[in-house]
Amino acid sequence: MSPTPVTETSGDDSDQKTSPENTIQLKIEIPVTEPLETLSDAWNGVVNPPVCSIKSENADDKSGSFDKDNTISISQSITNSEGAENGDSDLVPENGNGGGVKTTSLLKHSPSLGMGILEDFLEVPIGGSGKNDGLENGSATSMMDEAWSQLAKAFIAYRGQPVGTIAAIDTKESDKKESDTKESDTKQSDTKESVKEILNYNQVFVRDFFPSALACLMKTNPDSDVVKNFLLKTLHLQGWEKRIDNFTLGEGVMPASFKVFHDPVRQKEVLQADFGGSAIGRVAPVDSGFWWIILLRSYTKRTHDYSLSELPEVQRGIRLILNLCLSDGFDTFPTLLCADGCSMIDRRMGIYGYPIEIQALFFFALRCAKQLLKPEHVDNKEFLKRIDKRITALSYHIQNYYWLDFTQLNNIYRYKTEEYSHTAVNKFNVIPESIPEWLFEFMPLRGGYFIGNVSPARMDFRWFLLGNCIAILSCLATPAQATAVMDLIEERWEALIGEMPLKIVYPALEGHEWNTVTGCDPKNTRWSYHNGGSWPVLLWLLTAASIKTGRPQIAKRAIELVEQRLEKDGWPEYYDGISGRYVGKQARKFQTWSITGYLVAKLMIENPSNLLLVSLEEDKKISKPKLTRSTSWTC
Repeated sequence: MSPTPVTETSGDDSDQKTSPENTIQLKIEIPVTEPLETLSDAWNGVVNPPVCSIKSENADDKSGSFDKDNTISISQSITNSEGAENGDSDLVPENGNGGGVKTTSLLKHSPSLGMGILEDFLEVPIGGSGKNDGLENGSATSMMDEAWSQLAKAFIAYRGQPVGTIAAIDTKESDKKESDTKESDTKQSDTKESVKEILNYNQVFVRDFFPSALACLMKTNPDSDVVKNFLLKTLHLQGWEKRIDNFTLGEGVMPASFKVFHDPVRQKEVLQADFGGSAIGRVAPVDSGFWWIILLRSYTKRTHDYSLSELPEVQRGIRLILNLCLSDGFDTFPTLLCADGCSMIDRRMGIYGYPIEIQALFFFALRCAKQLLKPEHVDNKEFLKRIDKRITALSYHIQNYYWLDFTQLNNIYRYKTEEYSHTAVNKFNVIPESIPEWLFEFMPLRGGYFIGNVSPARMDFRWFLLGNCIAILSCLATPAQATAVMDLIEERWEALIGEMPLKIVYPALEGHEWNTVTGCDPKNTRWSYHNGGSWPVLLWLLTAASIKTGRPQIAKRAIELVEQRLEKDGWPEYYDGISGRYVGKQARKFQTWSITGYLVAKLMIENPSNLLLVSLEEDKKISKPKLTRSTSWTC
């Protein structure tokens, strides 16, 4: 008998009541402070926090804690925030023209709605695990300890406060023993100098930091400060004018990444943001804003700190991000039109158009925004109506036109073309001869998935794991579709999982197709990197989807594969080969999100209530379309 799927309580978090059984046993003594009124006040509270004492039932739990001794220091001297108060800029956007203008706004006080609670459908509260932090055997314990240790080294500080984790630390310093980390401050600065600045792996990426943030929040004693700092500073960066050459980007665009460096002229630490002007292909990150909104919801869910999301500037930041997507235009579809390289697959891979990853993240962010935006705010009332309309239209479009199973594949195979009327079955005029040969063998009788892209006369039939898993977590997929996706993974385990989880896309492009689609990209050769490579970071997404659909055995099987090699191979960014057997030819070692992907997967599998940080309940108010075909053929 399959385990019962995880079910979640409906309604917003703010409507729930406090339950002593579901609260973490912490005794906190905090001096009375005034409510936060502005974003600057929030950051000043971070730089100069009030004195507080925290007593925990498990005071010895220090796994993965932010440790200044292990933190990458940018300079030997850390300055305070006096420069910013005196009008000096502390943020430097990295644009094509090297310029930037900071924008400010008058803010009004926003009182907190109060504290929420943890869901009580499980005995174990969110954070940590129900089995001694989920470590039962020696090998798993050792690997978890090593993962926490490596994560601690990836934290980066700005003015003495952690603001994120860099993408990778691929140096010999990563192999040093614990005794080597207890050296002087001068030697720690030298360690930072030795970090290889290969491309941009020394930066804090919004999408890369997401699993790091989840690892911090899912701990028994969460390191929520670093998540809060990250949210505040990236929001601050959003307020800058963003220019690439002579073109100004939209006001709501969030940075792809930022880095901290010491300005020798002003003798202070500054932030430098990249909004796509320095990225390969010069493409703005469409997904960054969505990840930011989803993380804000996860932070609020874990900490019950509603004062952060209620800040007027945070409310405005959410609206600016989504306003880029909800603006009127020439679109006839509710999906977002995107360029190649605008998401995790940040190189040319033929995902231009309406990629499933972006649509699923868009849907997820819309639903999170509904929980975070205050309806009583005058600017939010009309905006929430626009969100509701788009959610309904987007869910209908994806569930109908992106879904592919055995029955629907047979329907497409028999499509007629050149249909001209509102009753057309082949609405996008897809030519049946465009169905690739590999698909007929790949598609099982039991199972299905959301295809990669749908646009006029074009269907990208490739499998993309991230988009399908996000569709499950956000309830963009119907329960039957979510089950069918997991069925497909089980039926095609060797192809999609192989020897090292998990394929980012299947199958790989090769031959003439690789030449034309990737432009002969030497990094995206067949079964490598984004072109069919295996990415350990995706483990947390598979785990979350497995738990949500009541199939944790799928996640456990994948985790066992990862534990056989990932630590021994030095936590590489990705693996190559049709089965993921070989460490990627250009993979960075000690890749932070490879480390945190494993940590988050373990934390969720040992304590399924952690799933609530990255999963939404089904919204009964979304009108359900009447599907005219089977979502999954069953025996």
